[in-house]
Amino acid sequence: MTIDLSKSDLVVAVFGAGTMGRGIAQVCAQAGITTLLYDARDGAVAEAIAAVGKGLDGQVAKGRMTEEAKRDVMARLKPMTTLAEAAPAGLVIEAIVEDLAVKRDLFRALEDIIAPDAVIASNTSSLSVTEIAAGCAKPERVGGLHFFNPPPVMKLVEAIAGLRSEPAMAKELVGFIKRIGKVPIVATDTPGFVVNHAGRAYGPEALRIVDQGIASAAEVDGLMKEAAGFRMGPFELLDLVGGDVTHAVMESIYGRYYDEPMYQPSAQMAVRVAGGLLGRKSKQGFYDYSATPAVSPPTVAISAQPKPVSVWVADEDGGADLAALLQSAGIAVTLGGTPGTEGVLFVTPLGEDCTAAALRLKLDPARTVAVDMLGRFKGRYTAMKNPLTAPEALGAAVAALGATGAPVTAINDSTGFVVQRIAAMIVNVGCRIAELRVAAPLDIDTAVELGLNYPKGPLALGNLLGPAAVLKVLDGMFALTQDPKYRATTWLRRRAMLGVSLHTPD
Repeated sequence: MTIDLSKSDLVVAVFGAGTMGRGIAQVCAQAGITTLLYDARDGAVAEAIAAVGKGLDGQVAKGRMTEEAKRDVMARLKPMTTLAEAAPAGLVIEAIVEDLAVKRDLFRALEDIIAPDAVIASNTSSLSVTEIAAGCAKPERVGGLHFFNPPPVMKLVEAIAGLRSEPAMAKELVGFIKRIGKVPIVATDTPGFVVNHAGRAYGPEALRIVDQGIASAAEVDGLMKEAAGFRMGPFELLDLVGGDVTHAVMESIYGRYYDEPMYQPSAQMAVRVAGGLLGRKSKQGFYDYSATPAVSPPTVAISAQPKPVSVWVADEDGGADLAALLQSAGIAVTLGGTPGTEGVLFVTPLGEDCTAAALRLKLDPARTVAVDMLGRFKGRYTAMKNPLTAPEALGAAVAALGATGAPVTAINDSTGFVVQRIAAMIVNVGCRIAELRVAAPLDIDTAVELGLNYPKGPLALGNLLGPAAVLKVLDGMFALTQDPKYRATTWLRRRAMLGVSLHTPD
């Protein structure tokens, strides 16, 4: 079998006229390709084509498209009323319900209609391309084209070849993705491919933090946006996508990797989904969208105190940076050595909680406050108390940090603070994807930046923070919690030990 998706007269047939299907059809038609659209529901195709036209009208009104160009796109977008009308298609893109049996039935029916060298590609986000293809007489013609919602806007498309796909499948799919103006990355046929796999850190770890009473959803969102530079906080993202959708993906990835602890879903998320707290679609999730949201009280109450005259800072893991910062705010700092008997004691641990750091350094827990200095996140500081931290000590610590000009969030004791935990898990999951050879290291970063809108891909983030520092965070968390979800991948550990980039191949 020889496949060729570069033909100038290529016809694409899209099955499924929902949000994804109509968006994919629009992208193909805008790329100059004759595109056929089918849906089993009466009226769905007409509704979809009308919606595409309305969207293009908006582009014309904004001057981003001419009226003539819009007419040409609409002329290339043609409805189908029967499966038989897909006969001219050299590429079929399936975007129907995520049900293996339903997809297999459609693929088997299409095999008898389209040309022998035509490709059938699934837009599945959770099923195996190989498993779908196993129901076909010619599994070698089946591949995956995973678009992201909304397809006209999102630049990334994952190209997937099944285990029995034609050897040239991935190359041909990549060429097609470029032809329609999108950015391709090649992923192996593994659960979640790259993007949904990589997303198993941001939301799930944030959920664990809130479940443990360390900080509220709003506080976690604020830290990840202002300190770590993410466009959306994890709970804002969960509400946007929908709790039911995200929890289903969490459970699917966890199960399909045979209960890998790193991907463990949140039990509380299951309760929220059962209760209908789905986010924007239900008007209530982690935030209330039905009314002006109330300002929730802070997780940790802060006793207002004046800026301290002097403080002591442990000389390790970013302590010198914190000392310089506080000195710039007019505070006298003693860096390292034996602390005095009065005043705030600052520690800056990696992967430890405030309790462990205070005991290891033989400090008075009542005066000890931890500050997250990993990666010099300066948009918002985190002050972490331990169970014995005196309210006056915490208040003085917050006043000292606030004197630097940045806002401060106070949290309960946690191995790895908030940003450290989430960032380290993002890096670790990205390293696992590289370790499993799901995609090339640079492609992993491209996929995450374009598919998840993270400020940096997981491996690039690890390089920015320093692989050794990320490893120290994970090892510290694992040592204190003994939770296998925090064990560092070999990919990360090996490169941290060698002092090389996380992009370095084996």
